[in-house]
Amino acid sequence: MSSVTAFIRVSTKKVEKANVRFRLRDGRGIQLFYKSEIEVDPVLWDGKKQEIKAKVIYNSEERAAFNNSIAARKNVLLKAYNDERDKSTLTSDTFGIVVDKVLNPDKYKPEIKSPQTFFETFTEFLENHKLSIVRKNNYRVVYRALQRFEIYTASITSKPYKLSFDAITAVTLNEIEDYLKNEAKICEKMPEIIEAVPESRTPKSRGQNTINDIFTKIRTFYLWSIDAGKTTNNPFRGFKVEECVYGTPYYISIDERNKLYKTNLKARTQLAIQRDIFVFQCLIGCRVNDLYKMTPANIINGAVEYIPRKTREGRPLTVRVPLNTIAKEILERYPENKDNQLLPFISEQKYNQAIKEAFRLAELTRMVTVINPTTREEEKQPLNKIASSHLARRCFIGNLYKQVKDPNLVGALSGHKEGSKAFARYREIDEEMKIDLVNLLD
Repeated sequence: MSSVTAFIRVSTKKVEKANVRFRLRDGRGIQLFYKSEIEVDPVLWDGKKQEIKAKVIYNSEERAAFNNSIAARKNVLLKAYNDERDKSTLTSDTFGIVVDKVLNPDKYKPEIKSPQTFFETFTEFLENHKLSIVRKNNYRVVYRALQRFEIYTASITSKPYKLSFDAITAVTLNEIEDYLKNEAKICEKMPEIIEAVPESRTPKSRGQNTINDIFTKIRTFYLWSIDAGKTTNNPFRGFKVEECVYGTPYYISIDERNKLYKTNLKARTQLAIQRDIFVFQCLIGCRVNDLYKMTPANIINGAVEYIPRKTREGRPLTVRVPLNTIAKEILERYPENKDNQLLPFISEQKYNQAIKEAFRLAELTRMVTVINPTTREEEKQPLNKIASSHLARRCFIGNLYKQVKDPNLVGALSGHKEGSKAFARYREIDEEMKIDLVNLLD
């Protein structure tokens, strides 16, 4: 049977206070020690009776309170010990913790965490969901836009407003869509919103395709949150994300590409370099993000090999494009570049500006029909005004498809997956192809 005794331990030096200690015994095998916070003057301590001496001058009420505290602490130790299931593993140190749990139960209550907020979950999504750096940055743009929507809604309602999973409905999504469409004007009138959650570039008017892309990202985040057990609410059941509308892809012909390449730009050396890079991109058909990551190591046995960024997150696809004479000529012209780059790249923004200027000097100014991304209406624009790095990819795909008319073969060189909706947009059936088809009826 277990028992507890109280004692004090003092050094040879005279001390005014000593902590009362306890010894718990249970048969011959178990002996545990516990040092309490209860203090006593060693002169007043009765070791045999384990209490304040009866024959000393001491306040009777204080003596009774002290003696009761010793008796109470013995009972606590006995209870803590008897309630412990595996007594054989107890040591004096661990027994002290067990006793403290009895004395201070609130101290050991599990911390109740506040429910995770919408944006805390969004941050977790960005950290745990498999996304490339570029796509993470794109999602962060959406993250900040939603933060600004919160601020705007709170401002116009004059009430605290926070996005939360369970409170977001299809109506909320419609309100977010209206805000995204009008954010540029809203931030002009209410600059405090963009000051609170700034962007590297001031928000501009967004076209419906851009808004659709934002909602596709929000939907992906919501579906991830449902799978992760963060919510059971899916507001997208009552909200349809529109299909993006694209015009017929325009691209430059091989003759136009060659005209650009042969245009004399000796007086504009830096512009000539960027023109060469654009022509090289026309000859390998990659996206500009993939082009900018290329190094001499991507050139293998007379071809460029790379894994398109868009396929790295799923099943990586290695694209191999043999280099023609012009492509090899351009590479030989720039054998060494800083940071081991394949070609002397500049920022994408300056690259696009250089492309437009090179088109102007090459007199590539024919009018093409495009869809205005904001109004979604058709309009005519000269090539040199709308030329950009992506036009090089269209040049590659459009001209190849015109020659072989095999989407899978062209897709193998462009990095498009089989059946890609994006690739389908490049399959323009031009007048020459229509004539070929009709001649099949002869």
